[in-house]
Amino acid sequence: MSLVVTDTLEDERVEFTADGDVTLYVCGLTVSDDPHLGHARLWFHADVLHRWLEHEGYDVRHVENVTDVNEKITARVGERDEWAAERDVAETFTASVFDAMRGLNLKRAEVYPRVTEHVPEIVDLTETLIEKGYAYEANGSVYFDVTSFDGYGKLSNQDLDALEAQGEPDERSEKRNPADFALWKADGVSEAAAREHAKHDHGAETPSGETWESPWSEGRPGWHVECSAMSTAHLGETLDIHMGGRDLVFPHHENEIAQSEAATGEAFARHWLHVGLLEMDGEKMSSSIGNFWTVPDALDELGVNVVRTFYAGAAYRSEQALTEETIAEAEERWERLSRTYDRAVDALDSTDARAKAADDDLREAVATARDEFATAMNDDLNLREATAALLDLTDAVNRHVDAVNADANSDAAYDYRGLREAVEAFEELGGDVLGLQFESASDGDVDLAGELVELVLDVREAEREAGNYERADELRDALREVGVEIEDGPDGATYRFE
Repeated sequence: MSLVVTDTLEDERVEFTADGDVTLYVCGLTVSDDPHLGHARLWFHADVLHRWLEHEGYDVRHVENVTDVNEKITARVGERDEWAAERDVAETFTASVFDAMRGLNLKRAEVYPRVTEHVPEIVDLTETLIEKGYAYEANGSVYFDVTSFDGYGKLSNQDLDALEAQGEPDERSEKRNPADFALWKADGVSEAAAREHAKHDHGAETPSGETWESPWSEGRPGWHVECSAMSTAHLGETLDIHMGGRDLVFPHHENEIAQSEAATGEAFARHWLHVGLLEMDGEKMSSSIGNFWTVPDALDELGVNVVRTFYAGAAYRSEQALTEETIAEAEERWERLSRTYDRAVDALDSTDARAKAADDDLREAVATARDEFATAMNDDLNLREATAALLDLTDAVNRHVDAVNADANSDAAYDYRGLREAVEAFEELGGDVLGLQFESASDGDVDLAGELVELVLDVREAEREAGNYERADELRDALREVGVEIEDGPDGATYRFE
């Protein structure tokens, strides 16, 4: 069965097709605050799509942008002493985003392009649109004429005649049509940004924001044109998949299609996938509303596996509610998977696992789980059913282990081959595809040993700093006696297990 996805542009389920490498572009964050679980829901589903396509044999070229030029960012300038300019704020929260991504066990994208490093491409794209008659200059700003593009509204099913004005009030006198949108804005930040900055009341003057030279004025790029320029620069004129939150369908993605296809004459994306919003307390999770849970806080409280299992509990295209009940369900599901994985590894590595022992039911359960998992994933990434297939396998593993344990006085033995196949299924489907982090008891022992070595090294370094070199040498020798080799270098001590 081939992968079927719900394509927003086609407004129906379609078979996914790609020639060669898959190009995947994900609309990333505006880095004006710490990321929360609402943002991370898109990351998770893009990550699982990436993982599943690789599992199916595709090479995936995944690009996710960082929007580091925005009025929301300038609004925070001066809020901290170290935030003297827009770029200072952006760097702080870009680092926060990357830390959260690593904490969530996301596969790294090929690149994370930033707006500030792609202004030349944005200017070139804007010039092309002017030359082709799709855009016009007004008082140093440049606007896209939505009436010039025949397909405008095809993604969001909007009627051009019924569209309301786009952009800020200070733009409207410059535009030919109220629905036209900015490709380039003269001068600094908008009046709306200045008003937002004033709300924070942190004593700083309203910043102008970073500006760049262009053929029309010194100014700043428009929001929508940024993604078109960055995606084209790194993935070419036509993407296989463009992915983003449902709230970006209009105007952001609609405008991306218009400006990209007007410039190149080619389809901008073959498939459009949109992830539903995460709701908390009955409303969309939002930093501006205040009903949010940051990614670091959620990871500290729940752990990465529960967070990822929670996201896998609902279809990407639907809304998802974050409640005590949905979190409890995720905790219970992960506990079942983790506990059974550990039991399977322990039985597999024991002397009671035998080459000639065979449990046909266990082996059949592994094959069934693999088939049902693949069917669910190809059915529009049905992660809930995919997870259910792994949970069914836990039942089979536990029945096998319990049956052998209950017959301890006989010659009953664990089915080595069946257990190995089950462990590999958990690691491949649950680990490689769903991104869960399975660790056997032995893995935990290594982690604990490493933590203890680090603790001893900290004590040793303190002794060295205090001039107690003899005591520091004794600690080094004691570690060597238990199989830990220490090497002192310019950046401190490192170790390895012998």
